[in-house]
Formats: sequence, C-alpha cells, structure tokens
Amino acid sequence: MTTEAMDPAGERLRRWRMVLGGDDADGTGCALSGKDAAMDGALTALYGKGDKGTQSGRDRSAGLGASAPSVARWLGDIRTYFPSSVVQVMQRDAIDRLGLSTLLLEPEMLEAVEADVHLVGTLLSLNRAMPETTKETARAVVRKVVEDLEKRLATRTRATLTGALDRSARISRPRHHDIDWNRTIAANLKHYLPEYRTIVPERLVGYGRASQSVKKEVVLCIDQSGSMAASVVYASVFGAVLASMRSINTRLVVFDTSVVDLTDQLDDPVDVLFGTQLGGGTDINRALAYCQSQITRPPETVVVLISDLYEGGIRNEMLKRVAAMKASGVQFVALLALSDEGAPAYDREHAAALAALGAPAFACTPDLFPEVMAAAIEKRPIPVPDAV
Repeated sequence: MTTEAMDPAGERLRRWRMVLGGDDADGTGCALSGKDAAMDGALTALYGKGDKGTQSGRDRSAGLGASAPSVARWLGDIRTYFPSSVVQVMQRDAIDRLGLSTLLLEPEMLEAVEADVHLVGTLLSLNRAMPETTKETARAVVRKVVEDLEKRLATRTRATLTGALDRSARISRPRHHDIDWNRTIAANLKHYLPEYRTIVPERLVGYGRASQSVKKEVVLCIDQSGSMAASVVYASVFGAVLASMRSINTRLVVFDTSVVDLTDQLDDPVDVLFGTQLGGGTDINRALAYCQSQITRPPETVVVLISDLYEGGIRNEMLKRVAAMKASGVQFVALLALSDEGAPAYDREHAAALAALGAPAFACTPDLFPEVMAAAIEKRPIPVPDAV
C-alpha cells in the first residue's frame, strides 16, 4: 500500500514505526517496504541502540562496518532519501558516534560526502594525519565550501562596510548630498528659531567619502582550539573578504599556545585554513600581546578576538592588555563564536570581566558579523544579540 493510499491511522502508525525503529516493543505492528525500508535501514545503521556495534538490521545495533565501501554506500543512500540539510547532520553524527574520521582520509570517501562547514572543520583537524594522496581531494572539498560561503557573504559584507567607512570619515564642509542630516540637526538645536519653526544650520556635519587609501586597520585574532572549528572557517572567509577592500588593512592571527600570523595568505582562505592546526591549548594573553605589537594607529584599529575565552595563559595580563588597547582608542570586539550554532561552552568569568571593560562577549552569526564590524568601524554601540 502506498503512503498516498494509506488511511490516516495507518499513516500515523507508519510514522511512529519510523521513529521507534522496529524493536519488538515498539507496539506498532507496522511493516515497512520499499523506500521506507531503505530509509529505516540507513537510520538503523547510524542510530541503532548499540553504542558502537558493527551489526545492523533487526537488532537495531548501530554500525556501518569498518570498510570504506560500506560507508560510501551508506552515504549514497542517505543522499538519495534525505534532503541536504539532514544529510549533513547525519554525516556529522556518523563521524561523532561511529568514529569514521579516519575513513575521511581516503579520497573516494571525500568524494562521496556532502560538504559543509562542519566537515571542513573535521578535515582541518585531520590535516596533519592526512596522506598526500588525499590532500588534493580534501583541498577541493574545502574550496567548494569556501567558495559557497564567499558567494553568500561577500557582497553584503563589502556593501555594509563601505557604507560604514564613508560615514566614519565625517567632514565639516560637506557637499549637499554628503550631509548627515540627523547629526547636523542635533548639532544645531541651539539655533532653533521658534517664530519660523526652523533650525539655522550654522554647522554642517557630513559623510566623507572613503578614498582608496587605508582608513581602518582590522585584526582578526582567532582561537584555533578544536571547539572553534566552524568559527575558524567563517573567520577565514571574512578575513579574505576584508583583505580585498583597499580601505581596510586586515591582519589575521591564529593561536593556541603559540601564535601564527597568516596575513600573507589572506588572498586565498583555503591556504589560511590549511595553515591552521585545530586542537591544542589556549594562550589568549600571548596572542593579544602579538596583536597589540602590530597596532600602529590605535584610534583607527578594530581588534576582533574570536574565542571561547578558556584561558591557559595569564588571565590578569590578558585583561590588562584589553584595557590598555581600549584606553589607546582601539575598538575591541570579543566573539565567543562566529557560526550559526549559537554560543559554545565558554568561560563566563572571563566574559563578565571583558564586559566590565566595555567589551561584551557574545556569539555572532555570519549574517550579523558585517553589522558588528560596521558598528566598530563607526565607533557606535555594538549590536549585541538578545540571547548571550
């Protein structure tokens, strides 16, 4: 009987059977066939009741087998039966639950997977163990994801920041179309003439036009500990976009217990990503010390720290560096994550200490990031999301 022809009660039983998995105690008494049976088999292999068993089928033990061919067949099945967003979640769960990371080191496996930000993070964590025969395929997978992200994020980021740069370059004798009327009115309220119900604008405030010279310095300081994988991917893409803007001088620094400056690779975010080494400890103080040493124009500099704030270095020195940078005129932004996943586990004590210094720490989505950077460039309040 097809799903279309099934009565409502039978359809409910079918759905419950898919959810409950067909164990003896599921109570549905509903048998599956055709596509439903194939979907159930794919789900059974991953979400069966065993923790890391190797069998599949009626006993609902989880397992895809240890060979690349069986996993490749499973990947093909889930791409046939489920939408892309679901496939990505199932792939991620398979890597986490069944320990399939090592199979990703085989080129044929990489060609079979659905590429997304999380897969890129997994590949980067395996970078040092990756054989030469796999590296080119891995780079192709990473490049596809990066190019898709650039297409989605670049245009809006450039437009938003170009506007912010124009507005930040305010001039006192603007042309008519460059007048900032809101600020002009605020600056001339004392010249209000009640009898004419008007303001005499003795002083005009206007937008400057960002020239091709460098107007702002941006330093992206990125924690490359394992929990920050998605943030590293997005930050590398944004770093490349910012570096393509002539009015912004962009520096990208990654750190764990050591600090690596990847600025000279910003023309290709894939090179940046393969220059990272996900995992290891964290020394935020050391990273900020390096960033601080690179600042030459504090009032025109924005430092963006992307970290879960678990500091393995000297906590008080870290906070002193942030305070010193802000006192010198640096705009300091602390992001607990730059991803679509929300705030990760993070050090709440350090986040509160940064907030007390005027640098609230919050998780930022890729869609919000251009607005955050625009606010920092214009030296106006950062648009912190409600849920922090």
